[in-house]
Order: sequence, then structure tokens, then C-alpha cells
Amino acid sequence: MTAESTTPAAPATNAALYEAARSVIPGGVNSPVRAFGSVGGDPVSMVRAAGPYLTDAEGREYVDLVCSWGPMLLGHNHPAVVDAVHRAVDAGLSFGTSTPDEYRLAELIAGRVPVERVRMVSTGTEATMTAIRLARGATERHLIVKFAGCYHGHSDGLLAAAGSGVATQSLPGSAGVTEAQAAETLVVDYNDRAALEEVFAARGSEIAAVITEAAPCNMGVVTPDPGFNRFLREITARHGALLIWDEVLTGFRASDTGYWGLSGRPEGWTPDLWTFGKVIGGGMPTAAVAGRAAVMDLLAPLGPVYQAGTLSGNPVAMAAGLATLQNATGEVYDTIARRSQQLEELLVGSLTEAGVDHSIQRAGTLFSVAFGTSANGVHDYAEAQAQETFRYAPFFHAMLQHGVYLPPSVFEAWFVSAAHDDAAMDRIAEALPHAARAAAAATA
Repeated sequence: MTAESTTPAAPATNAALYEAARSVIPGGVNSPVRAFGSVGGDPVSMVRAAGPYLTDAEGREYVDLVCSWGPMLLGHNHPAVVDAVHRAVDAGLSFGTSTPDEYRLAELIAGRVPVERVRMVSTGTEATMTAIRLARGATERHLIVKFAGCYHGHSDGLLAAAGSGVATQSLPGSAGVTEAQAAETLVVDYNDRAALEEVFAARGSEIAAVITEAAPCNMGVVTPDPGFNRFLREITARHGALLIWDEVLTGFRASDTGYWGLSGRPEGWTPDLWTFGKVIGGGMPTAAVAGRAAVMDLLAPLGPVYQAGTLSGNPVAMAAGLATLQNATGEVYDTIARRSQQLEELLVGSLTEAGVDHSIQRAGTLFSVAFGTSANGVHDYAEAQAQETFRYAPFFHAMLQHGVYLPPSVFEAWFVSAAHDDAAMDRIAEALPHAARAAAAATA
């Protein structure tokens, strides 16, 4: 009997697949947002992807506005990326050694943004965890400052939720995180300069680093107030703390130089440490921590800060990331910017016509919609939570029914790719009025 003949046949429908998955996978998913918890209904299981399209287990095709949460910059199954992966697979899946493409991808990253060293890891969580360990090793301090609503992966200290006071130490944001671990993270409101000044006035000599998303994308997109990121660079430098610049989502996505190219470069400053993910893996599990040599060389084997990973720099993942960045040309970024702007205009037009109050939150080519927020937009986590979130579920399902796959949460960014052509945009334009009317009819 062959292995193929003993493999159970997969259920045929999305609902049946989800039910089967729930019997062996906690919650039926391997990442929580996939469970459709905030929009309701059964998750959709995808089986194929090409260009701007996804196809589910039932054979339905969707225009994809998630793009694997960012990595598919060129579109799904781009020939150059697929060819590079095939060549890598033919040579071997994993060696447990160094490989040539590790330093080629590192050089390519360092050629786009001003970093001197790059350490490859496997996930964004691993990258931010390593950056924090490095910051503590470099400064010999223990406290980390983060912003409410910014997500930096699921390592223990970064799942802390905000306390009741401006500079209070945090409470755990997840079961399994101890109060002692959470207490080493100070949480303040995003875009609040006075709060951060107060934190540093009270605890500055203990703060190893401030970690921030270059532009927050996990409470919906929140654009930094003018000069806010420059202020983060100034206050950390003034107090001898490091600035950790999390570009796992925005890196080489918001622009060809990430969000730093829209913020740090024109303002003339750089962070101490960066974290990258998503795009640099081209759809494969890859991330990196990078920065100036004086800090990065504290990593083992040169320095005392330990970090290791069996699959770090995996040759197949390196090939995918290298091919993606090599083919991410100026023309690609121009196309993505144009399609992103077109999508925003279509969205605004449909919502306005349906009488749905909203604001568009943008970070380069990434954006999201917030409902009931036209007066002031969204500037922090509290404002994101206060929006009319009840309008998103009917909006989402109307888009899904009309063949467009959106992020299954209002607190996520929308993504387009260079493969989103006129035909894909026309399908989105046809779906949006239905979704806008569904949002307009929604009640709390």
C-alpha cells in the first residue's frame, strides 16, 4: 500500500475543512485571525494562488487584498520567485550550514537601508525578541517601552497590555505570561509625546529601548503624527536607550526602502536596530534583525548575546526572498502605489455614496478603513477600538460573497501587489458598492 493511498481524503467544502481541522488543531487554525473570530462565519481554506487571485477548496476565485499579509509584493506565484525556489529545492531543502544566498540577501537588504549587519531568523517574533535581547545586552538595562496597539510578535514581554497610568508597568496580555515578565515592559499611548517624556523622566536610566512599528499596522493602519518618529529617535538618544524600528510589515512594502524611506530618510535619522520579515522571505518563513555593527556584533559568536536557529537562513527561503527583492523594481513600486491609490478612491467613493462615515488610514502603499471616524481619524489604540467596528463584518462578508478576499479583521492593513491589473480592480469596483450598502445597514 502506498503512502498516497493511506492518506485520508480532505473534506470538500470550507465548512467541512474547518470542522475537520478543529478536531486536531486548536481552534482549527494555526494563527488566530484566520478563525474569522471578529467577522463570524467559517474560515475559507485556500488551495491555489496566481497573480492577484486566490482559489478556495470549493473552486471559488477571489481577488486577494491580503497578499499573505504583505509578502506577495510581486503577486502570487511570480515566475522568477517560483523558478528560484525550484532551483533551491533541487539542490536540497536544508543543510544546517551557511549558504551563499544568506549573505546575498543580507547585502541586498543593506543596499536598500542603512544597516551594517543583518542576522537572518525565521519569524518576525524571533526578530523582535532578538532585537530586545540585543538592546538589553548593549545597554545593560532591563526595561522596554512599547506602544499600546503595536504588535511585535508573541514573545512574552511584548504581549503586555497597557496599565491604568501613563508610566505604569504592565499587566500580562495573555495567559502564560507572568506578571514579572510583563513588568519589564512599559506601555504608553501611540503618538503621545508627553506620555513618553514622563516615562523617561521617571525611569530613563532603566530603559534599554523603545520598540515601535515604523507605522502601526495591527490596530488598523495608524499614521505617525508629523515628527513623532523623529521624536522617538531624539528621546532615546538623549537617554542612552536604543530605538528598535519594527518593519516586519512595512519593510520594503510601504516603499522600496520601507517606511523608513518615508520617515527617517527625509528627516535625516536612522534607528539603532531594525526588524524585517514578510517581503524579505517572498512568502517563505524568513525574518531578520539588522542594525549598526557596534550593536549587532554583540551577537554570538562574536559577542555575549546568544541567538541561534536551526532553520535560520534556510536556502529555499533565502532563494525566495532574494528573487523577490531582486525583482522589486521601481516599476513594481510605482504600480503598487498606483493600484493602492486607485483602491482607496474606489473604497471612499462607495462608502461615501452609501452614507457610511469613515476615515482612511495610510502608511505608504498600505492602508485600512476605520468606520465612524471621519471627524479626527485614528491616532492611537483607544481611537481604533472606539470606531464602529460592527460595520466591518457585513462589509467583509459582502466582499467575500462577491469574490474579494479582505483581511478578516478591521484591525489589519490592506495590501495590493504589482499583479493587480485592470481586471482585478474592475472586480473590486463591482464588489464595493454591495459591501458599502451592507456596512451602512449594519447596527451595533
